[in-house]
Amino acid sequence: MEPLLILHAVAAVLAPALVRRLGRDAFFVLAVPPVCGFAYTLWVALTGIPVESHHSFAPALGLGLSFRADALAVLMMSLVTGVGALVLLYCSRYFAPGDDGLGRFGGVLVAFAGAMLGLVVADDLLLLYVFWELTTVCSYLLIGHVPESRTGRRAAMQALTVTTSGGLAMLAGMVMLGEAAGTYRISQIVADPPAGGMVSAAVVLILAGALSKSAIFPFSMWLPAAMAAPTPVSAYLHAAAMVKAGIYLLARLGPAFGEPAVWRWPAVSLGLLTMLLGGWRALRENDLKKLLAYGTVSQLGFLAVLFGAGTRDTAIAGVGMLAAHALFKASLFLIVGVVDHSTGIRDLRELSGLRRSAPWLCAATVAATASMAGIPPFLGFVGKEAAFESLLTGRLTDTVTLAGVVAGSVLTVGYSARFLWGAFGSRPGLEPVPVHRTGAAMFLPPALLAALGLLAAPFSGRYGQAMESYTRTFPGPGHGTHLALWTASPVPLLLSAAALAGGAILFLAREPLSRAGAALHVIDSGRIYWALVRGLERFSLQLTGVTQRGSLPDYLMIAFVTAAGVEVFSLLYGPITRIRLDVVPWERVEQPVIGILLIATAIVALRVRAHIVLVLVAGLTGYGTALLFLVHGSPDLALTQFLVETLSLVVFVLVLRRLPAGSKEGRFRIPFGVRLVLGLVSGAVAAGAGILAVNARQAVPVGTLMAAAAEEAGASNVVSALLVDIRAWDTMGESSVLAVLTLGVTGLVFLRRRTYSMERPPETAGTDTRTAWLSATLPAGQRAVIVEVVARLIFHTVVLISVFLLFTGHSSVGGGFAGGIVAGLALVIRYLAGGRYELAVAAPVTAGVLIGLGLLLSTTTAFWGLLFGGAPLDMLSADLTVPLVGGLHLSTVLLFDLGVYITVAGMVQDILRSLGTELDRQIEEEAG
Repeated sequence: MEPLLILHAVAAVLAPALVRRLGRDAFFVLAVPPVCGFAYTLWVALTGIPVESHHSFAPALGLGLSFRADALAVLMMSLVTGVGALVLLYCSRYFAPGDDGLGRFGGVLVAFAGAMLGLVVADDLLLLYVFWELTTVCSYLLIGHVPESRTGRRAAMQALTVTTSGGLAMLAGMVMLGEAAGTYRISQIVADPPAGGMVSAAVVLILAGALSKSAIFPFSMWLPAAMAAPTPVSAYLHAAAMVKAGIYLLARLGPAFGEPAVWRWPAVSLGLLTMLLGGWRALRENDLKKLLAYGTVSQLGFLAVLFGAGTRDTAIAGVGMLAAHALFKASLFLIVGVVDHSTGIRDLRELSGLRRSAPWLCAATVAATASMAGIPPFLGFVGKEAAFESLLTGRLTDTVTLAGVVAGSVLTVGYSARFLWGAFGSRPGLEPVPVHRTGAAMFLPPALLAALGLLAAPFSGRYGQAMESYTRTFPGPGHGTHLALWTASPVPLLLSAAALAGGAILFLAREPLSRAGAALHVIDSGRIYWALVRGLERFSLQLTGVTQRGSLPDYLMIAFVTAAGVEVFSLLYGPITRIRLDVVPWERVEQPVIGILLIATAIVALRVRAHIVLVLVAGLTGYGTALLFLVHGSPDLALTQFLVETLSLVVFVLVLRRLPAGSKEGRFRIPFGVRLVLGLVSGAVAAGAGILAVNARQAVPVGTLMAAAAEEAGASNVVSALLVDIRAWDTMGESSVLAVLTLGVTGLVFLRRRTYSMERPPETAGTDTRTAWLSATLPAGQRAVIVEVVARLIFHTVVLISVFLLFTGHSSVGGGFAGGIVAGLALVIRYLAGGRYELAVAAPVTAGVLIGLGLLLSTTTAFWGLLFGGAPLDMLSADLTVPLVGGLHLSTVLLFDLGVYITVAGMVQDILRSLGTELDRQIEEEAG
């Protein structure tokens, strides 16, 4: 399964290049991954299921890449890959040659197919959520494919907002469920479901995510609006794939949680309401795609009823309807695309005569519509008959549900007939609509899907038997519901006949019903949604206006008050009475001395007015903290603190060039006394919380285990081993966060520039090469030759020191982070001595290249362990004997640390590039 996901990812990346080279014919190549996926699905179905695979990702956290293909997953895989391949073939002739954004569209569509495939085979809750959100992002991009369309943008944003909100609720539920079960493996949770109040809350949250994804009321509004997307998107995402994700989740967890009322009643009642509301709305839609969209909403409600009921009988009917719906609805959406493509019209009031001008297309439409209406001998009839039979239990609740399903089936027949008549009927007084021919690549996919709805019906019994391995996981023996063209039960057949007759009456009375529906249509869900969005925006503006006023002291006050309030609340209401305080004033005489100096420095900082002096005084507190680290026996932390503090001072000085020369007390909106009290309270509370936390420890401190762990990793430096061996995931994540933060902050400085190229020093003709390294890079009035000479003389030495710190970090003081900062400080020295041209000479490679190379090196090293059968970030090592040198310890830790080193150096260069060279340029422009 993993190679299929990789194949989809590779095809998605290559799609733009393929489209540039092959044009729209590239879709034939892009259809290869889904075709391979469909072939693999058939192989799995024929050779035996389930198929499982598991790769440990973070064993200590219980995370892994777990995939499982059982009967339900194979069903969804066949729909995702089979319909996906046909849709991609359809795209090869749906779009015109040279359409804008075709490469992007093809890449995103293939990426969506891969994400949906990963979703249905994922056997881990968190992994399923990752693929779940990938489908959400891809659907957003596909719905908003035409950026110039305001309707498309609004529809894409609506779909993203609704489904992401439900997805976040679902994530919370998944975490709660996984913690309660002690595992995140879905197969294990279903086999042995947990119980309790937290599980009930988790089930409700997961249900919210599933219902929002499948457009179940009250989340139905996004699906009809998404019809602004190109027709292939509607056929795939909104008929066969994405909207089935929520139904799939109901089906997957139904065997474990279908019986509890918190699952069953919301799913059944909301599904039934959705089926009725969607079918009623479809009866008065004139746009063919909108009609099918509301019909899809109705059918999704039907599926939610069947899988939400949580019984073996309704599950059998559910798998029948699931396959039937994907076939007929994807076919009908593609047929609408053919009609629109060949006539330019989708309004059923303006179409006429297509039955004669496009007879083969009409025949395919009749087959797909008959399956949707539940007419024998189509697969839709088989699923509907099984649904009626599954609800014939005699219980009052099931009888009421059955009545609602029959009423929904009446509406389904009515809008099915309206669709067929609207697309291919002849209108009195209207001339036949001119039709131009479309390619076979557009006709064959919908025709094949429609034909499968007829050809598969006689084999529905075998299909039901193949799905028994899934349906048997539901509790209870059931009462014999099965999939067949003839169930030998007269009641379901009579109900089907009643539904067909009722639907025919609705079709004959279509005009009065349309007028009645328009008159009764008082509340529009789309308008309610946008009203809520606008209300939320207004509330956000008001709240932002109160809290975000552009005052840094205000922001700090809010942060400190919040932190102090939370800590005071915890101290007052937490179990602190059971904690025995054991406070040691100091262990070495240097500690109180340094502490007194730090307090004195902080007091001085309170009364300083000049910005530059305030920065220097604040820097002294950082250096004092470094001394405390050193006294405590932590030279690594002391070195890092010293280097970071030095770099911070440089950054502050660079920024101060753009600030006023001084500061006045009146500029602060917060009085000095309030700030003083707030600072004292925050410090006291933070210190008290730290003391209590240390004294509340009951387990053995983890620090006592670090020495042995470092020795096992082959490191003599515990701090370095902690960063690049024991908790390397944290280091890699922190490096990524720092890189993104740096690029984001410095990017604000370049907001008005189109290019970020480095400014090279001007060429000087006739310069003596023997003295070229002393060539001026600053104006005459600003140049200090001695500083330039010293900076250039010590630059390489400082860089060598940084490299030394990199190589010795695993066994002594240093490491990639410290070495990177030292290399950055070397660049700082060159910049301060010679300006932006000097920086360009000292670092000829752009910051973006350095940051990208460093992150690439770290992340690539992270996966080397996988290549040798281990887990990510399993560091590899070897001890070699080198002549004349002696023993040499080589490890991938060094490569990982080198990535950190390059990333940090690149971030420092980026800071100098923005806060230094760019501000220099802006100052020169303003002065000139």
